[in-house]
Amino acid sequence: MGRFLLGLLACGWLGWASGASAQSAGQVVLEHGTLKDEQGAPVPYEIGTLYVPENRRQADSRLIGVGFARIKSSRSPDAPPVFWLPGGPGLSVLDAFASNDMGRLRTWLSLSQAGDLVVLEQRGYTVRGEKLIGTGTAAPLREPGSVAAAAAAMRDLARAAVAQNPGKDLSGYDIGEFAADVDSLRRALGYDRINLFGGSFGSQWSLAVMRLHPQIVARAVLSGVEPLDNGYDMPSQVYAALQRIAYDADRDPGLRPYLPPGGMMGAVRALHERFAKAPVRVSVRDDAGRAETVVLGAQDLQLALLSHTQDGERWPAFLLSLYHGHYQDWAREVAADRRSTDTVLIGPLVDSSLGVSAEREHLLRTDPALELLGAWNFQANIASAADWPTRDMGDGIRKPVANPTPVVFVHGDWDTSTPIDNTLGLLAYFPNARAILVHRGGHDGAFYQLRHEPAVKQALLEFLGAGRTDGLPSEVALPAPKFELPGFAPPPRATARH
Repeated sequence: MGRFLLGLLACGWLGWASGASAQSAGQVVLEHGTLKDEQGAPVPYEIGTLYVPENRRQADSRLIGVGFARIKSSRSPDAPPVFWLPGGPGLSVLDAFASNDMGRLRTWLSLSQAGDLVVLEQRGYTVRGEKLIGTGTAAPLREPGSVAAAAAAMRDLARAAVAQNPGKDLSGYDIGEFAADVDSLRRALGYDRINLFGGSFGSQWSLAVMRLHPQIVARAVLSGVEPLDNGYDMPSQVYAALQRIAYDADRDPGLRPYLPPGGMMGAVRALHERFAKAPVRVSVRDDAGRAETVVLGAQDLQLALLSHTQDGERWPAFLLSLYHGHYQDWAREVAADRRSTDTVLIGPLVDSSLGVSAEREHLLRTDPALELLGAWNFQANIASAADWPTRDMGDGIRKPVANPTPVVFVHGDWDTSTPIDNTLGLLAYFPNARAILVHRGGHDGAFYQLRHEPAVKQALLEFLGAGRTDGLPSEVALPAPKFELPGFAPPPRATARH
């Protein structure tokens, strides 16, 4: 693949200031630039700022800027535009134009075949407005981590966030306002209906648009799907994804000498039993070369199992390193995390606005995999929900209802961030939906999961542009990956034990 060559006009958009006092609600300010595609042809684009009320429920709300970009389609100018909604929450993407991020630009140019491509950033975390940050307190290194301590820290952060952001109405950052921003930009750009393309939080944001503004959505392609009541993952569904990764890892020739009895899941159980007996003290050196001790406990292990599973190719090497007593890299990561005090606020603000239904919370708290994975995924958010200023959107928004919008769901069965069960549970409510289940697919965008299937990617573009579903399979399989190996030689007797 060739490189993108970026040619920015002297518009100075990166130097945009956040003040919006001279603007009016719904107004957009546009600036222009040109990039070159992989064949060297010039592609014009627009960088813009949408001005919206920070809180639409307050008549005197201040205006804030939300960044967006548009690439007009030369192939399908009459089709509904494709609104690409980023994940996170807390993912800013417009600097892709300046940094020549080929991955994003390639995806966006592909989507512009199906209609105008509009990229909308998130209120409260945008290069064309503000990035809301809260500062908490560092966690101690010499005490094991715990869900209870994390929940207390989140409550403290919630109470401090308002004082740390004077003059800002943090109650205006709920999922309803995010959805309304999409509708405001649609109207400002003169579109009747739009298509949606989003993954992870971008899929949840899209589902909120379809729920609150159903008349404006023509079609959608969603990946790494996060339903409105599924912001907190079910431990047993995450555990099932780990089992699927372990199946291939157990059969990998390079990993075999490191495997204990029972393979990868045997290592999980053995580590659980080891850390249940006593925490581990690990001596590491900080950035200045000073020795320090990090204490790792049973709940730190639970968090490690959740946070190191995003890349299935690397998870086995990490886990087997712990099984064989190589804790230093993990301890350094934990030390850095415990020292980190800054939080992107729109994450907990949006999560607390969606919350969770009582029925799903009961399932979370009684899940059979809770002992192994813990309550890290939900306890801090649920415990602090009342302390955040965003409103609770209620079960009327959270719980799924029938929706006739044509949707293609693309979901990998190695996804440990938004388990594939999320899509399977939604299909009954979308009678005009199709699902593409990707074996060995992780928490990735639709095009990346289908990177080995160019015909299927083209069929997705045909679906977005014209609504056709020809060529859309129900299942694809990625090849088994080349697993990363631990950074040490296999123990002498590991093979015999296995």
